[in-house]
Amino acid sequence: MFTGIITGVGRIVAAHALGSSSTHGKRLSIECPPVFLDDVGLGDSIALNGACMTVSSLTTAQHQFTVDVSAESLDKTTGLAQLGAINLEKALRAHDRLGGHIVSGHVDGTGRVTHFAQIGESWELRVLAPRALAKYLAFKGSITVNGVSLTVNRIHDRQDGCEMSINLIPHTVQNTALGTLAAGSHVNLEIDLIARYVERMLNVDPQQTSLAP
Repeated sequence: MFTGIITGVGRIVAAHALGSSSTHGKRLSIECPPVFLDDVGLGDSIALNGACMTVSSLTTAQHQFTVDVSAESLDKTTGLAQLGAINLEKALRAHDRLGGHIVSGHVDGTGRVTHFAQIGESWELRVLAPRALAKYLAFKGSITVNGVSLTVNRIHDRQDGCEMSINLIPHTVQNTALGTLAAGSHVNLEIDLIARYVERMLNVDPQQTSLAP
């Protein structure tokens, strides 16, 4: 589990194919801040732009680690095969503060940035989410964009999806990779975990479920 509070901005420095066909994934080499790997071991979970991955090797002296990303994960996410800046978050520990919201590290869909501009001291980010995710988006609700826990300020349902407006404070822009976004950029989205359960409870047919063995 994660909180959507980014603990480091890394950089994908290499992406090597794990096979010769589209059914094979890629091995990513990620360079991270000097102290980021001090408490990381093989098999640990790290979210890359909001997608939970497993550390397959690490070189502490070079501040690098690798993850193997399956073809399925590459198909369902964006930005995990291109070189460049990436948001990093280590998995939540039991005694950690829940500074953002409960995040699973499972991407629900990808969105497209429709607007990103500075307004006063902050920035307005608008993202067009797929129509299938529209019912999970609400005013002042939580959303994870490329692994960052954010609050929805406004929603606008459209024929081609749901556009949400988000306010980014200077700290968020300066300490995450969201500052590299521009209109047309694609981002990973994870809806609020609680909203997912509420939707299930409201739509399940009690006549077709039973607790009996």
